[in-house]
Amino acid sequence: MRRAAEVFERKGVANTSMEDIAREIGIKREGVYYYFKSRKDILLGVILPQSTALHRNLERICISRLDSVGKLHAAIQNHLDAFNPAYLEMSVALRESHFTTNDEKLSEIRQIWDSYGELWTALITEGQDEGEFRTDLEPKMVAFGLLGMCNWVSRWYDPVKSVSISEIVETYFSLATNGLKVPEEALSH
Repeated sequence: MRRAAEVFERKGVANTSMEDIAREIGIKREGVYYYFKSRKDILLGVILPQSTALHRNLERICISRLDSVGKLHAAIQNHLDAFNPAYLEMSVALRESHFTTNDEKLSEIRQIWDSYGELWTALITEGQDEGEFRTDLEPKMVAFGLLGMCNWVSRWYDPVKSVSISEIVETYFSLATNGLKVPEEALSH
């Protein structure tokens, strides 16, 4: 799975053949077909475990005793922690358009990601209902904006560079809860 993820990440899923994966592993293509019927089966094997874990962890966060701000921090942490050490799997999951196709094999992963988005929306709605988050913003738009910001990490993050996942989590959390604007009291000093 890891070798397949490396090829998918390097070439893109659509441009990867079973032959490419077999070559990367060092076996004949028939050996890959013995275990997997198609490239999509391999893709599911690469991204389904990580996607399921993300969803399960977010469910736990949503039912936890944390306040909404704490849940938001934990949700961002959960999402971005998936980029390290499973960077390739998340990169493959988020760089491709697997979720927009009507392929039957990918319906399970689409359902997980749809439910994951619904959990994020519920988290924002709960924070609004509790008076912790602004109520003038549409919850689904906020949730998808935050997810988009977090998912874009797959386009630029490199685990060997100096920025750590924890730095990204804290920056994104601060941005989500405080915005960019300098507080008025800081400007008056």
